[in-house]
Amino acid sequence: MLTAIKIVPEYERIVILRLGRALKEAKGPGLVLVIPIIDYPIRVDLRERVFEIAEQSCITKDNALIKVDFLIYLRIIDPVLSVVSVENLYVATQGLATTTLRAIIGDIILDDVLSKREEINQKLQMRIDEVTQRWGVKVTTVEIREIIPPREIQEAMTKQMAAERNRRAMITEAEGIKQSLILKAEGEKQSQILKAEGERQAQILRAEGYALALSKIYEVAKNIDPNTIALEYLKALENISNSSSTKIIFPLELSNIISEILSKVKK
Repeated sequence: MLTAIKIVPEYERIVILRLGRALKEAKGPGLVLVIPIIDYPIRVDLRERVFEIAEQSCITKDNALIKVDFLIYLRIIDPVLSVVSVENLYVATQGLATTTLRAIIGDIILDDVLSKREEINQKLQMRIDEVTQRWGVKVTTVEIREIIPPREIQEAMTKQMAAERNRRAMITEAEGIKQSLILKAEGEKQSQILKAEGERQAQILRAEGYALALSKIYEVAKNIDPNTIALEYLKALENISNSSSTKIIFPLELSNIISEILSKVKK
């Protein structure tokens, strides 16, 4: 009776071979009754499992020898098929993964192997899953963990990376100098603009001052008596005559001014 009672946890199923024939459906979870001697129970773990494919030597399309190791994540989706379709599921999956990896790497050149890791992961998963489906297994993820190229390739890559870092440093420095010159030129431009604007405003203010002064003079001159203007005119001529100059030039208006003054005196 004790051997006939099986307690199956949630993550397991029991495949029963009754007189050598597998029942169509696995049993569990929970309490499962088996018939002693007639039934042969096989426990199957349905949890997702990960296992490592050890470092594999592969030859690329351009005849470069590289070493690759990766991880496979899979889970059993049909317990009955996983028991009756393959003898050792995990050994079979590991052998399939290594041969598939070599086939995929053999069709890709070295540069693409190093740069297209995600694409290789997808191809590996698709090809392995195509085969393992008939075993009742689903390959959920394939992840390449490390790709080791030949020593000479590693040295060339190191030199290339150093050259790339130097190039980026030079570009950054040149960009900094360029920005500095641009900012300096922009500052000088703004300074010249402000200076020109200041001079323009000063000229406008001077012109407005001259115009205001002339306007004031004009307003005052309108109210000055003509006799006063004539008298000031004569005083100016007197000052000219007292100078050390040997030539004195009298304006044509002098006679008119004198006649106007005499006429006013007679009145």
